[in-house]
Amino acid sequence: MTIHSRRTFLKHSLLGGIALATPTLSVLGSPLTAIPTGATLKISLAQWSLHRALEKGEVRAEDFPVLARKEFGLGAVEYVSQFYSDKATAKAFWQDLRRRAQSEGVENILIMVDGEGDLGDPKQKKRVEAVANHRKWLEAAHLLGCHSIRVNAFGSGGKAALIDGLGRLAEAGAATGISVLVENHGLHTSNAAFIAEILEAVDSPYLGTLPDFGNWCLNKPWGSTQDGECTESYDPVRGLEELLPFARGVSAKSYDFDADGNETLLPYPTLLEKVKASEFSGYIGIEYEGHRLSEYEGIRATKSLLEKVWSTLP
Repeated sequence: MTIHSRRTFLKHSLLGGIALATPTLSVLGSPLTAIPTGATLKISLAQWSLHRALEKGEVRAEDFPVLARKEFGLGAVEYVSQFYSDKATAKAFWQDLRRRAQSEGVENILIMVDGEGDLGDPKQKKRVEAVANHRKWLEAAHLLGCHSIRVNAFGSGGKAALIDGLGRLAEAGAATGISVLVENHGLHTSNAAFIAEILEAVDSPYLGTLPDFGNWCLNKPWGSTQDGECTESYDPVRGLEELLPFARGVSAKSYDFDADGNETLLPYPTLLEKVKASEFSGYIGIEYEGHRLSEYEGIRATKSLLEKVWSTLP
């Protein structure tokens, strides 16, 4: 399957899934069509934006979709697996969480999965184990009504190992109707051209990307480019362009803002221009990861910046 045909399949399957599951949502008394269009800015909230509050117990993980709606006025959310590690196989929990989200008019988009083994491990046995570890999150995503899980393409086995591991997981995703999305997350995973080659080789409509605006450090795990610790990084504009043809989500990473509300480390106008000009029509997820502003302030600042910049784009 070519890049274009895979991209078309993903786009159409996403539209169809949303149309069947939630044709119309009532938000604050007015109808909100759930079918995305390329000209419309659709913002979701990544749970990692609140990781400090969650880790301190100031926010409960099961309240996340309610918080997204009531505190930030957002109608779509992206979960993080580590906040539900003891609930991974609890079917009733996921069904109840889905009902809570629906009661708030909130759409569940994806689950970000970490710590389940390297899909690119040089040993096949380890890769197979990693795929098996991810399966429970595919089922959880299915129960939540998500379209995807986000995974990491870590492992020292090189291209062949990643093609095998990601290919196996994409097959498992196809069986549940859930896509597998690779995020640029540091080291070789932030080499967008390398990741694109792997996706082309696997050639599955259930394998795509979640390009992140900020994770482009090539010599540091997890890819953060804040704090001045990264000495080798991939160009964020080039990387975004190379991953967008496979994208089923975009992560709007943010670190800090100047007095005018502009992000100080990332070229937001250029990045958003690339997204809007592409065929991507899904959600752009807020993922605030800064230190100076509080998490709530950082989320609101990112939302305002997305809305401001998007409104200026042709």
